[in-house]
Amino acid sequence: MAELKDRGTEWLGEIPDSWRLSRIGSVYELRNTKVSDKEYPPLSVTNKGIVPQLQTAAKTNAHDDRKLVKKGDFAINSRSDRRGSCGISSYEGSVSLINTILAPLGEMNPRYYDWLFHTIQFGDEFYKWGHGIVDDLWTTNWQDMKKITIPMPDLDEQERIAAFLDAKCSEIDVLTMDIQAEIDTLEEYKRSIITEKVTTGLSPDVAMKDSCIEWIGMIPSSWNIHPVYYYYGERKAKNYDLKEQNLLSLSYGKIVRKDINASGGLLPANFSTYNIVEADDIIIRSTDLQNDKRSLRTGLVIEHGIITSAYIDLVPKSSVNSKYFHYLLHAYDIMKVFYNMGNGVRQGLNYSEFSKLMVIAPSREEQQEIVDYLDNKCEQIDSIIETKKEQLTVLDEYKKTIIYEYVTGKKEVV
Repeated sequence: MAELKDRGTEWLGEIPDSWRLSRIGSVYELRNTKVSDKEYPPLSVTNKGIVPQLQTAAKTNAHDDRKLVKKGDFAINSRSDRRGSCGISSYEGSVSLINTILAPLGEMNPRYYDWLFHTIQFGDEFYKWGHGIVDDLWTTNWQDMKKITIPMPDLDEQERIAAFLDAKCSEIDVLTMDIQAEIDTLEEYKRSIITEKVTTGLSPDVAMKDSCIEWIGMIPSSWNIHPVYYYYGERKAKNYDLKEQNLLSLSYGKIVRKDINASGGLLPANFSTYNIVEADDIIIRSTDLQNDKRSLRTGLVIEHGIITSAYIDLVPKSSVNSKYFHYLLHAYDIMKVFYNMGNGVRQGLNYSEFSKLMVIAPSREEQQEIVDYLDNKCEQIDSIIETKKEQLTVLDEYKKTIIYEYVTGKKEVV
C-alpha cells in the first residue's frame, strides 16, 4: 500500500505521496462551440449521464442556442440545482448552454476522471467555486472550474482504478436493480390486494352482482352503490384568521406535516386561503389529471390542520368509515379512474363533478373488517419494503464510499 499524505487539498484528503496534483485545466480544454439542435441531435445532461433528450423535455424556440458535444467529451451541468448531472458522452449532439463541455487533453483515462467527478466530495468542491445567491441557486463557470485541484496518478493506475470501479459498481448496480425489482413487485402486490378486497370483500363464497361500474365489474350482491355525495360533503373552512399553523401536505398518497416556517419552495406568503381540515377527511388532488399519471392523488387526514385549497376536501357524513373509503378511492386512483374525468385548462375537477363518481360500500361492519385486514396486510408488506429500502441505502453508501476511496488512492487496486 502506497504511503498516504495530506497534500493540502481538503476535498481529496490524504492521497498517495507518489501521485501528482494538477488542475482540471491541464487535463481538459473547454469546448464552447454554438450549434443548432436541427443539425446536432438534442441531448440531456442527467445524473445518469448524457442521454438523448426526451420529446417531453422543455425546449426553447432558439434552436441555435445550444452547445456542441462530441463523443468522448465530458459534460457537466454548472447549476447547483443539477448536482451530479454529468458524464462522458457516447453521442455527438447538442446540449443546453447551462452545461460546460470539456474535451480531454493528452494522455489520460477519461473513465477515471468520470468516476472522480461523480464523487460527492468533488460536487461539493465544484459548486464551492460557483457564483450566485448563498444557499440558493449558483453557477460554476469554466474560468473557475479549470482551477480546481485534482489528482493525477500514473496512466496505468488510472486505467486500473477505472477498470476496477467499472466492474465493482456494475456488480452493485445489478444488486440494486434486483432489490428495486423486488420492491416494485411488493408494491404491485399491495396495490392488487387493496383493489381486490375493496371491490370483492374478504369472503370468496358470496353471491355477486354487476356493479355497472366499468372499472369494477362484479361485486357482492349485498353491497350498495351510490355517488360520492351520498357519503361525503365538501369542507370549505378557510384559515382567514391565520390561527391554524399545522401545515399538511399530500405526499405519495399520505397526508404529512410540513414546516410552515420553511424558506423557499412553493409555499405562499401567508396561509389565509388554506383550508382547515379534520381527522377522517379525505383529500383529493384533482388537478392536472391528464398530464400527471404517476402521482398518488388521495390521502386520509389523521389530525387537525391546514392544507392547500387547490385540493378537494371530502368531509364524511354520519356512519361513514373513512378508512374504508380512502382504501376504495386509493384503488380508483391506482386503476387510473380519475385521469379521464378532468376538464378545463388545468384538466381538473371540482367537488360538484367529483361527487357524482359512483362508489361501492358493504355494511359498516364489513367495511371495518376490510379495513382491519388491509391495515394488517399493508403493514406487513410495508415492513418488508422498508427493509429492502434500507438495503438500497446501504448499497448506495457503499458504492459512494468505494468510488471516493479508490479514485483518491486511499485504497489500492491489487
